[in-house]
Amino acid sequence: MNDISLTIREEEQDILFGVINRFIGYFTRQAVPNTINDTSQEYPFVAMDTRQAYEQIRLACSHLRETREKSSEISFIDIGCGIGNILLLAELMECKVSGIEKDSASYDIAKQLVGEECVSQDDIWDFNELGNFDIVYYFRPFSKKELQLTFEKHVENSLKPGAILIANRKMGEDIDHDKRFIRLDSNWPVWVKTTA
Repeated sequence: MNDISLTIREEEQDILFGVINRFIGYFTRQAVPNTINDTSQEYPFVAMDTRQAYEQIRLACSHLRETREKSSEISFIDIGCGIGNILLLAELMECKVSGIEKDSASYDIAKQLVGEECVSQDDIWDFNELGNFDIVYYFRPFSKKELQLTFEKHVENSLKPGAILIANRKMGEDIDHDKRFIRLDSNWPVWVKTTA
């Protein structure tokens, strides 16, 4: 591909991501004022940068497709999926998507965007199925450091070997020294869990 066609492709992607971000903004303005989250320790829905999330999911899917049978389905969960925008990206990359969202305002929008069968209104502390997923995604749900670090350890311990963690705005750094995990790219907070 020459430089001109690469520039055109990047310009087209910029336009598409711009349109996507406008829709995310529209739905965010509906969800955030109606949040039931305890904002003293939990964030209301905050949209992740679409381009960055796209690249992270693409990296995770590429790794899994290179290391396993091509026909096997990739399961993806977004913890605190908000309005479901990340689930839409993962779905477009042919993942079987699931999301959990505690906040009813965001959950109601996610059901409409990705389908009621793909999201559940659950609290992470009551959800015991993280070990069933190939890719586990989150964008820091807790504003209190101690609670966020407890959440991160819970997620990391729950993942099955071979699963990939995409952990945006992660607070703890222990994972980079945890022999169970290997970082897939120095630019992105994306790790594969190699052993239990």
